[in-house]
Amino acid sequence: MLKAPITIEDYNPIWADTFQELKSIYDLHLADLIEDIQHVGSTSVVGLAAKPIIDIDIIISNDRQSLPSIIKKLSLLGYQHRGSQGITDREAFKRINVKTPWNGSSRSWQAHHLYVCPANSIILKNHLALRDFLRAYPDKAKEYGELKKQLALDNPFDMDTYIERKTPFITTILEKVGFSGIEIDTISSENKASR
Repeated sequence: MLKAPITIEDYNPIWADTFQELKSIYDLHLADLIEDIQHVGSTSVVGLAAKPIIDIDIIISNDRQSLPSIIKKLSLLGYQHRGSQGITDREAFKRINVKTPWNGSSRSWQAHHLYVCPANSIILKNHLALRDFLRAYPDKAKEYGELKKQLALDNPFDMDTYIERKTPFITTILEKVGFSGIEIDTISSENKASR
């Protein structure tokens, strides 16, 4: 099966609107089990070029006791639990089809990645710190967007290499905002391409 090429698009304000619509569905079904829901990743930064896939972090308490109930409720909305996929303290969920989340409408939803993360996890801290930095420094967001466009051209069918080669840009920002060496090493090692 041929892989689709990595596509980077200029910022689209529809991404923020779609996140809010998805968030309202998760709030309705999960409110008593979660602490917060955050739009993260490049689609969450105004002006930043991105893959047109919305990244969403559902935040749970550090004890993770609500996770089994969340997995069950998300399955009823059409999500398959995929485990950590090699990222510490992150549970990934895959949509069964384009109608996921199933909310009683026949709407086809924009592509999105859904994650559940404990409040104290490095991955959540990473997502929020990077997002907030790029929102505060539009020049850095523009530079990051240009890097991603170039990496997509250089590695159009190799997502692992694309991710690995943009990681140094990310970790440089995370160092600036106070991430420890151990946290940086964890993030870097988990974003290495598998050979």
